[in-house]
Amino acid sequence: MTGRRWYVPWLFLLPALAIAVCFFIVPFANTAVLSFTNASTLGGGTFTGTHNYTRLLHDDQFWQSVRNTVLYVVVVVPCLVVLPLLLAVLVQKKVAGVGFFRAVFYSPVVASMVVAGLIWSWLLSSDGLVNSVLRGLHLVAGPVPFLTDARLLLFSAIAMTVWKGLGYYMVVYLAALANVPRSLLEAAEVDGAGPVRRFRSVTLPLVRPTMVLVATLAAIGSAKVFAEVFTLSDGSAGPGGEARTLVYTIREVGLGLGGEAGYASAMSIVLFLGTLGLSVAVTRLNSREERA
Repeated sequence: MTGRRWYVPWLFLLPALAIAVCFFIVPFANTAVLSFTNASTLGGGTFTGTHNYTRLLHDDQFWQSVRNTVLYVVVVVPCLVVLPLLLAVLVQKKVAGVGFFRAVFYSPVVASMVVAGLIWSWLLSSDGLVNSVLRGLHLVAGPVPFLTDARLLLFSAIAMTVWKGLGYYMVVYLAALANVPRSLLEAAEVDGAGPVRRFRSVTLPLVRPTMVLVATLAAIGSAKVFAEVFTLSDGSAGPGGEARTLVYTIREVGLGLGGEAGYASAMSIVLFLGTLGLSVAVTRLNSREERA
């Protein structure tokens, strides 16, 4: 009877497998195939071998977007690993009003990217709140070009990403902190360890796997950033498009009737390999340090 029902577990898995095949595996395979063709957004195209990948090596626009994306990852990941952990430590205490602060810190997560972009555009515009405060305190003579200077625009988008991710990763850390044995903290306190020492010697090693998870998720998310740059720049990616990220460039290349779907697909495969390599590197580095 048991042998006749070997298919029952597969019936439960079938909906998830169907979704994965239709919306992930097939599109990825199609993108991989297109990356070796000169297809356009209207279809067609012929096999061109590795021409698209060779073309990437000499594309200044592509390398500029890669540099911006790498900068984005390098700045965002440490912020989203450390700051949410500190917030989680602050709001984990069961004191009056702590639920309000948890809700406040989490509220940016539930806001749509369009709403967040409008808020930050208003804050950072030349006559926005931030510039008004800076001028009121006589810290600057004129408005700071947060949204019109390419480098400042990129860092403004980074700040928006960190702001929007703080609450989400704070909740992740709260779950990890709840699993830290109270007995270990009490034993360390009996031994004379202060709050900082207890955090460094007891809490930090136990939440380290969660830190690795957060670092991996934050790296993947920041490598695929698009909406922040697009909304803050009104779709221009700054003067001359100098603040463009890799996903922004992929969209720009593949969009429209004259879009190059094959070339954009090659960029997408490079982005996939880069994020995959980054995830593997973070995981292996953590495993090596744990063995040491």
